[in-house]
Amino acid sequence: MSDASRARAVLAALERRWDHLRDRRRGDETPRHFRIVAYIGHGSAGRVILRGRVLDNPAPAETIEGEAVWAAVRRSAAGFLTRELPGVPLRARIGAAETTTETDRDGYFETELEASDLVAPWTDARVSLAAAYRGIEAAGAVIQVRVAGPQARLGIISDVDDTILQTGVQRTWSMVRQTLTGSALTRTPFAGAAELYRALEGPGNPFFYVSSSPWNLHDFLLGFLDHRGFPAGPLLLRDLVGDGRVGSRGHKLARIEEVLRLHPRLRFVLVGDSGEHDPEIYAEVVRRHPGRIAAVYIREVRLDPEDGRVEQVADSWEHDVPFLLAADSAAVAHHAAGLGLLDAGDVRAVEDAVRGGR
Repeated sequence: MSDASRARAVLAALERRWDHLRDRRRGDETPRHFRIVAYIGHGSAGRVILRGRVLDNPAPAETIEGEAVWAAVRRSAAGFLTRELPGVPLRARIGAAETTTETDRDGYFETELEASDLVAPWTDARVSLAAAYRGIEAAGAVIQVRVAGPQARLGIISDVDDTILQTGVQRTWSMVRQTLTGSALTRTPFAGAAELYRALEGPGNPFFYVSSSPWNLHDFLLGFLDHRGFPAGPLLLRDLVGDGRVGSRGHKLARIEEVLRLHPRLRFVLVGDSGEHDPEIYAEVVRRHPGRIAAVYIREVRLDPEDGRVEQVADSWEHDVPFLLAADSAAVAHHAAGLGLLDAGDVRAVEDAVRGGR
Protein backbone atom coordinates (compact mmCIF):
# COMPACT_ATOMS: atom_id res chain seq x y z
CA MET A 1 0.00 0.00 0.00
CA SER A 2 1.36 3.44 -0.97
CA ASP A 3 1.78 6.33 1.46
CA ALA A 4 -1.20 8.05 -0.18
CA SER A 5 -3.34 4.94 0.27
CA ARG A 6 -2.31 4.64 3.91
CA ALA A 7 -3.18 8.29 4.46
CA ARG A 8 -6.59 7.80 2.89
CA ALA A 9 -7.20 4.73 5.06
CA VAL A 10 -6.34 6.70 8.21
CA LEU A 11 -8.59 9.57 7.12
CA ALA A 12 -11.39 7.11 6.42
CA ALA A 13 -11.07 5.62 9.91
CA LEU A 14 -11.03 9.06 11.55
CA GLU A 15 -14.01 10.26 9.53
CA ARG A 16 -16.05 7.21 10.40
CA ARG A 17 -15.12 7.49 14.07
CA TRP A 18 -16.29 11.10 14.07
CA ASP A 19 -19.53 10.13 12.30
CA HIS A 20 -20.11 7.33 14.82
CA LEU A 21 -19.68 9.65 17.82
CA ARG A 22 -21.90 12.31 16.27
CA ASP A 23 -24.66 9.84 15.38
CA ARG A 24 -24.43 8.24 18.80
CA ARG A 25 -24.96 11.64 20.41
CA ARG A 26 -27.94 12.43 18.20
CA GLY A 27 -29.35 8.92 18.39
CA ASP A 28 -32.49 8.33 16.33
CA GLU A 29 -33.75 11.90 16.43
CA THR A 30 -35.68 13.07 13.39
CA PRO A 31 -33.42 14.72 10.79
CA ARG A 32 -34.08 18.45 10.59
CA HIS A 33 -32.96 18.90 6.97
CA PHE A 34 -33.63 15.50 5.37
CA ARG A 35 -32.58 15.77 1.74
CA ILE A 36 -32.15 13.29 -1.12
CA VAL A 37 -29.36 14.59 -3.37
CA ALA A 38 -29.70 13.26 -6.92
CA TYR A 39 -26.67 12.78 -9.18
CA ILE A 40 -27.13 12.56 -12.96
CA GLY A 41 -27.54 8.95 -14.08
CA HIS A 42 -26.89 7.33 -17.45
CA GLY A 43 -27.78 4.28 -19.48
CA SER A 44 -28.82 2.67 -22.74
CA ALA A 45 -29.47 -0.78 -24.17
CA GLY A 46 -31.98 -1.41 -21.41
CA ARG A 47 -29.75 -0.71 -18.38
CA VAL A 48 -29.47 2.38 -16.19
CA ILE A 49 -27.33 3.36 -13.19
CA LEU A 50 -28.77 5.77 -10.63
CA ARG A 51 -26.75 7.42 -7.86
CA GLY A 52 -27.25 9.93 -5.10
CA ARG A 53 -26.81 10.68 -1.43
CA VAL A 54 -29.08 11.30 1.55
CA LEU A 55 -28.04 14.08 3.93
CA ASP A 56 -29.30 15.98 6.94
CA ASN A 57 -28.10 19.37 5.75
CA PRO A 58 -29.83 22.42 4.26
CA ALA A 59 -29.60 22.83 0.48
CA PRO A 60 -26.54 24.86 -0.57
CA ALA A 61 -26.87 28.62 -0.95
CA GLU A 62 -27.35 29.89 -4.49
CA THR A 63 -24.26 31.25 -6.21
CA ILE A 64 -24.60 34.97 -6.92
CA GLU A 65 -22.63 37.04 -9.41
CA GLY A 66 -20.23 39.37 -7.59
CA GLU A 67 -20.65 37.71 -4.20
CA ALA A 68 -17.98 38.20 -1.53
CA VAL A 69 -15.21 35.63 -1.15
CA TRP A 70 -16.48 34.72 2.32
CA ALA A 71 -19.80 33.65 0.79
CA ALA A 72 -17.99 31.24 -1.55
CA VAL A 73 -15.87 29.91 1.33
CA ARG A 74 -18.96 29.35 3.46
CA ARG A 75 -20.78 27.50 0.67
CA SER A 76 -17.70 25.40 -0.16
CA ALA A 77 -17.17 24.44 3.48
CA ALA A 78 -20.84 23.51 3.86
CA GLY A 79 -20.45 21.10 0.96
CA PHE A 80 -17.82 19.16 2.90
CA LEU A 81 -19.26 19.44 6.43
CA THR A 82 -22.14 17.08 5.81
CA ARG A 83 -24.19 14.83 8.05
CA GLU A 84 -24.70 11.60 6.12
CA LEU A 85 -27.70 9.38 6.78
CA PRO A 86 -26.94 5.63 6.60
CA GLY A 87 -29.45 2.84 6.16
CA VAL A 88 -32.15 4.97 4.52
CA PRO A 89 -34.60 2.65 2.66
CA LEU A 90 -35.20 3.90 -0.87
CA ARG A 91 -37.29 2.97 -3.89
CA ALA A 92 -35.98 3.85 -7.36
CA ARG A 93 -38.23 3.94 -10.42
CA ILE A 94 -37.66 4.70 -14.08
CA GLY A 95 -40.53 4.04 -16.45
CA ALA A 96 -42.02 0.68 -15.48
CA ALA A 97 -38.80 -0.52 -13.84
CA GLU A 98 -38.51 -0.36 -10.07
CA THR A 99 -36.12 -1.56 -7.38
CA THR A 100 -35.27 -0.92 -3.75
CA THR A 101 -31.96 -0.08 -2.13
CA GLU A 102 -30.61 1.70 0.93
CA THR A 103 -27.86 4.17 1.67
CA ASP A 104 -24.44 2.99 2.83
CA ARG A 105 -22.65 4.25 5.93
CA ASP A 106 -21.62 7.42 4.09
CA GLY A 107 -25.16 8.15 2.92
CA TYR A 108 -24.58 7.13 -0.71
CA PHE A 109 -26.86 4.97 -2.80
CA GLU A 110 -26.21 3.32 -6.15
CA THR A 111 -28.51 0.98 -8.04
CA GLU A 112 -28.67 -0.50 -11.53
CA LEU A 113 -32.00 -1.24 -13.21
CA GLU A 114 -33.20 -2.94 -16.38
CA ALA A 115 -35.26 -0.30 -18.15
CA SER A 116 -36.57 -0.80 -21.67
CA ASP A 117 -38.54 2.44 -22.14
CA LEU A 118 -35.75 5.03 -22.15
CA VAL A 119 -36.19 8.27 -24.10
CA ALA A 120 -33.15 10.07 -25.53
CA PRO A 121 -31.50 12.38 -24.70
CA TRP A 122 -32.96 12.57 -21.18
CA THR A 123 -35.30 10.38 -19.15
CA ASP A 124 -36.40 11.20 -15.62
CA ALA A 125 -36.14 8.62 -12.85
CA ARG A 126 -37.45 9.07 -9.34
CA VAL A 127 -36.09 7.96 -6.00
CA SER A 128 -38.20 8.13 -2.84
CA LEU A 129 -38.40 6.77 0.67
CA ALA A 130 -39.45 3.12 0.65
CA ALA A 131 -40.42 3.25 4.35
CA ALA A 132 -40.44 5.75 7.18
CA TYR A 133 -37.00 6.78 8.44
CA ARG A 134 -36.51 8.33 11.90
CA GLY A 135 -39.86 10.07 11.75
CA ILE A 136 -39.63 11.12 8.09
CA GLU A 137 -42.63 9.61 6.30
CA ALA A 138 -42.17 10.79 2.71
CA ALA A 139 -39.47 12.38 0.58
CA GLY A 140 -38.26 12.07 -2.98
CA ALA A 141 -36.12 13.48 -5.77
CA VAL A 142 -35.97 13.35 -9.56
CA ILE A 143 -32.83 11.91 -11.15
CA GLN A 144 -32.03 13.00 -14.70
CA VAL A 145 -30.69 10.13 -16.81
CA ARG A 146 -28.58 10.74 -19.92
CA VAL A 147 -29.60 8.37 -22.69
CA ALA A 148 -27.65 8.04 -25.94
CA GLY A 149 -30.04 8.24 -28.88
CA PRO A 150 -29.73 6.54 -32.28
CA GLN A 151 -28.23 9.73 -33.76
CA ALA A 152 -25.20 9.55 -31.46
CA ARG A 153 -22.05 8.65 -33.42
CA LEU A 154 -19.73 8.41 -30.43
CA GLY A 155 -19.37 9.26 -26.75
CA ILE A 156 -16.86 11.55 -25.08
CA ILE A 157 -15.28 10.68 -21.73
CA SER A 158 -13.50 13.65 -20.19
CA ASP A 159 -11.54 14.42 -17.08
CA VAL A 160 -12.36 17.74 -15.38
CA ASP A 161 -9.50 19.18 -13.30
CA ASP A 162 -6.76 20.63 -15.52
CA THR A 163 -8.53 19.23 -18.58
CA ILE A 164 -11.40 21.72 -18.88
CA LEU A 165 -11.22 23.48 -15.47
CA GLN A 166 -8.02 25.30 -14.54
CA THR A 167 -7.25 23.78 -11.14
CA GLY A 168 -3.51 23.29 -10.64
CA VAL A 169 -3.84 19.78 -9.21
CA GLN A 170 -0.04 19.50 -9.10
CA ARG A 171 0.07 22.54 -6.78
CA THR A 172 -1.86 21.24 -3.79
CA TRP A 173 -2.33 24.45 -1.83
CA SER A 174 -3.29 26.40 -4.94
CA MET A 175 -5.91 23.76 -5.69
CA VAL A 176 -7.28 23.91 -2.12
CA ARG A 177 -7.44 27.71 -2.21
CA GLN A 178 -9.30 27.75 -5.52
CA THR A 179 -11.72 25.07 -4.33
CA LEU A 180 -12.60 27.00 -1.17
CA THR A 181 -12.70 30.55 -2.51
CA GLY A 182 -13.99 30.05 -6.06
CA SER A 183 -17.51 29.46 -7.33
CA ALA A 184 -19.20 28.04 -10.41
CA LEU A 185 -19.35 31.60 -11.76
CA THR A 186 -15.73 32.59 -11.10
CA ARG A 187 -13.66 29.48 -11.84
CA THR A 188 -11.83 29.57 -15.17
CA PRO A 189 -12.06 27.04 -18.02
CA PHE A 190 -9.26 26.46 -20.51
CA ALA A 191 -9.67 28.70 -23.55
CA GLY A 192 -11.71 27.09 -26.31
CA ALA A 193 -12.61 24.02 -24.25
CA ALA A 194 -16.36 24.72 -24.20
CA GLU A 195 -16.42 25.44 -27.94
CA LEU A 196 -14.47 22.24 -28.62
CA TYR A 197 -16.84 20.16 -26.52
CA ARG A 198 -19.98 21.65 -28.07
CA ALA A 199 -18.55 20.84 -31.50
CA LEU A 200 -17.79 17.25 -30.45
CA GLU A 201 -21.32 16.94 -29.06
CA GLY A 202 -22.71 17.42 -32.57
CA PRO A 203 -26.25 16.11 -33.04
CA GLY A 204 -26.37 14.36 -29.67
CA ASN A 205 -23.11 12.65 -28.75
CA PRO A 206 -23.20 12.07 -24.97
CA PHE A 207 -20.56 13.40 -22.56
CA PHE A 208 -19.37 11.65 -19.41
CA TYR A 209 -17.20 13.58 -16.96
CA VAL A 210 -15.02 11.13 -15.01
CA SER A 211 -13.04 12.80 -12.24
CA SER A 212 -11.25 12.05 -8.98
CA SER A 213 -12.95 15.07 -7.42
CA PRO A 214 -15.24 14.20 -4.49
CA TRP A 215 -19.01 14.01 -4.75
CA ASN A 216 -19.08 17.03 -2.42
CA LEU A 217 -18.23 19.14 -5.50
CA HIS A 218 -21.06 17.74 -7.66
CA ASP A 219 -23.30 20.83 -7.48
CA PHE A 220 -20.36 23.18 -8.03
CA LEU A 221 -19.15 21.26 -11.09
CA LEU A 222 -22.64 21.09 -12.60
CA GLY A 223 -22.95 24.84 -12.13
CA PHE A 224 -19.55 25.41 -13.72
CA LEU A 225 -20.39 23.27 -16.76
CA ASP A 226 -23.71 25.06 -17.24
CA HIS A 227 -22.33 28.57 -16.72
CA ARG A 228 -19.44 28.04 -19.13
CA GLY A 229 -21.52 26.36 -21.83
CA PHE A 230 -20.19 22.80 -21.69
CA PRO A 231 -22.48 19.92 -22.73
CA ALA A 232 -24.49 18.52 -19.84
CA GLY A 233 -23.71 14.96 -18.79
CA PRO A 234 -23.16 12.64 -15.83
CA LEU A 235 -20.41 13.56 -13.39
CA LEU A 236 -18.82 10.34 -12.17
CA LEU A 237 -16.96 11.39 -9.03
CA ARG A 238 -15.74 9.59 -5.89
CA ASP A 239 -16.16 9.50 -2.13
CA LEU A 240 -14.01 12.15 -0.46
CA VAL A 241 -12.33 9.61 1.81
CA GLY A 242 -13.76 6.17 1.02
CA ASP A 243 -11.99 3.24 2.59
CA GLY A 244 -8.49 4.14 1.39
CA ARG A 245 -8.20 1.04 -0.79
CA VAL A 246 -9.10 2.42 -4.22
CA GLY A 247 -6.91 5.22 -5.56
CA SER A 248 -7.82 7.76 -8.21
CA ARG A 249 -6.50 5.51 -10.98
CA GLY A 250 -8.66 2.58 -9.89
CA HIS A 251 -11.69 4.84 -9.54
CA LYS A 252 -11.32 6.30 -13.02
CA LEU A 253 -10.78 2.91 -14.63
CA ALA A 254 -13.88 1.52 -12.93
CA ARG A 255 -16.08 4.43 -14.03
CA ILE A 256 -14.80 4.32 -17.62
CA GLU A 257 -15.45 0.57 -17.70
CA GLU A 258 -18.98 1.31 -16.48
CA VAL A 259 -19.60 3.80 -19.28
CA LEU A 260 -18.32 1.44 -21.96
CA ARG A 261 -20.42 -1.42 -20.56
CA LEU A 262 -23.67 0.55 -20.45
CA HIS A 263 -23.17 2.05 -23.92
CA PRO A 264 -21.93 -0.92 -26.00
CA ARG A 265 -22.96 0.60 -29.35
CA LEU A 266 -20.71 3.65 -29.05
CA ARG A 267 -17.05 4.27 -29.72
CA PHE A 268 -15.43 6.86 -27.48
CA VAL A 269 -13.07 9.81 -27.50
CA LEU A 270 -11.04 10.09 -24.27
CA VAL A 271 -9.87 13.54 -23.13
CA GLY A 272 -7.55 14.14 -20.19
CA ASP A 273 -4.39 15.94 -19.12
CA SER A 274 -0.74 15.18 -18.48
CA GLY A 275 -0.71 16.32 -14.86
CA GLU A 276 -1.44 12.99 -13.18
CA HIS A 277 -2.37 9.53 -14.48
CA ASP A 278 -4.72 10.08 -17.42
CA PRO A 279 -2.24 8.91 -20.11
CA GLU A 280 -1.61 5.62 -18.29
CA ILE A 281 -5.29 5.11 -17.49
CA TYR A 282 -6.37 5.74 -21.07
CA ALA A 283 -3.64 3.47 -22.43
CA GLU A 284 -5.04 0.68 -20.24
CA VAL A 285 -8.57 1.36 -21.54
CA VAL A 286 -7.30 1.14 -25.13
CA ARG A 287 -5.64 -2.21 -24.39
CA ARG A 288 -8.73 -3.63 -22.70
CA HIS A 289 -11.21 -2.49 -25.35
CA PRO A 290 -9.84 -2.88 -28.89
CA GLY A 291 -12.02 -1.11 -31.43
CA ARG A 292 -13.93 0.96 -28.85
CA ILE A 293 -11.69 4.04 -28.65
CA ALA A 294 -11.76 6.50 -31.56
CA ALA A 295 -9.07 8.90 -30.28
CA VAL A 296 -7.22 10.01 -27.14
CA TYR A 297 -6.36 13.64 -26.38
CA ILE A 298 -4.08 14.72 -23.52
CA ARG A 299 -3.75 18.39 -22.60
CA GLU A 300 -0.16 19.33 -21.70
CA VAL A 301 -0.15 20.83 -18.18
CA ARG A 302 2.95 19.26 -16.59
CA LEU A 303 5.11 21.38 -14.31
CA ASP A 304 8.06 19.57 -15.92
CA PRO A 305 7.21 18.83 -19.57
CA GLU A 306 10.61 17.13 -19.92
CA ASP A 307 9.91 14.34 -17.40
CA GLY A 308 9.30 11.88 -20.27
CA ARG A 309 6.36 10.14 -18.60
CA VAL A 310 3.73 10.93 -21.23
CA GLU A 311 6.17 10.31 -24.07
CA GLN A 312 6.90 6.85 -22.66
CA VAL A 313 3.20 6.04 -22.78
CA ALA A 314 2.90 7.49 -26.29
CA ASP A 315 5.81 5.38 -27.55
CA SER A 316 3.97 2.22 -26.54
CA TRP A 317 0.62 3.38 -27.90
CA GLU A 318 -1.52 1.16 -30.11
CA HIS A 319 -0.98 2.70 -33.53
CA ASP A 320 -4.55 2.14 -34.69
CA VAL A 321 -5.86 4.54 -32.00
CA PRO A 322 -4.95 8.19 -32.69
CA PHE A 323 -3.17 9.92 -29.79
CA LEU A 324 -2.30 13.60 -29.38
CA LEU A 325 -0.44 15.46 -26.64
CA ALA A 326 -2.00 18.89 -27.19
CA ALA A 327 -0.84 22.36 -26.21
CA ASP A 328 -4.36 23.81 -26.40
CA SER A 329 -7.94 23.22 -27.53
CA ALA A 330 -7.20 24.39 -31.07
CA ALA A 331 -4.66 21.61 -31.54
CA VAL A 332 -7.29 19.06 -30.51
CA ALA A 333 -9.83 20.60 -32.89
CA HIS A 334 -7.43 20.40 -35.86
CA HIS A 335 -6.60 16.77 -35.10
CA ALA A 336 -10.27 15.82 -34.61
CA ALA A 337 -11.15 17.46 -37.92
CA GLY A 338 -8.53 15.28 -39.60
CA LEU A 339 -10.38 12.25 -38.24
CA GLY A 340 -13.72 13.52 -39.53
CA LEU A 341 -15.04 14.28 -36.05
CA LEU A 342 -15.30 18.05 -36.64
CA ASP A 343 -15.72 20.30 -39.67
CA ALA A 344 -13.86 23.45 -40.71
CA GLY A 345 -16.42 25.74 -39.07
CA ASP A 346 -15.97 23.94 -35.76
CA VAL A 347 -12.20 24.39 -35.95
CA ARG A 348 -12.53 28.12 -36.65
CA ALA A 349 -14.86 28.57 -33.66
CA VAL A 350 -12.38 26.86 -31.35
CA GLU A 351 -9.44 28.83 -32.78
CA ASP A 352 -11.30 32.11 -32.27
CA ALA A 353 -12.04 31.18 -28.65
CA VAL A 354 -8.40 30.25 -27.97
CA ARG A 355 -7.14 33.49 -29.53
CA GLY A 356 -9.68 35.44 -27.47
CA GLY A 357 -8.67 33.66 -24.28
CA ARG A 358 -12.22 32.56 -23.51
